[in-house]
Amino acid sequence: MAPHPLNELEIAETLSGLPGWALEDDRLVRGYRLAGHQQAVAFLVHIAAVQEELNHHADLTLGYDRLDVAVTTHSAGGRVTEQDVMLVRRIDALAPAHGAR
Repeated sequence: MAPHPLNELEIAETLSGLPGWALEDDRLVRGYRLAGHQQAVAFLVHIAAVQEELNHHADLTLGYDRLDVAVTTHSAGGRVTEQDVMLVRRIDALAPAHGAR
């Protein structure tokens, strides 16, 4: 059974506790700036490990000193679910250790 999509109010409440994150095209999105390319790659690899642990994966776009993250649940029709919220909270918890802002 697919996860249940969050409604607009639930998403708004969630975003109020996640500075830097926004809702775009039914995805939770955020861009992170890092000190350089090596730091951006290390952050991406750390996120990849968490994604494997949760069995839930974001779209990650790597730039020289930037990592863009977009999260949605494909099995819920490309809508935001609690799985997405769990993943973005884990990503945010990793960010300070990588100097991501």
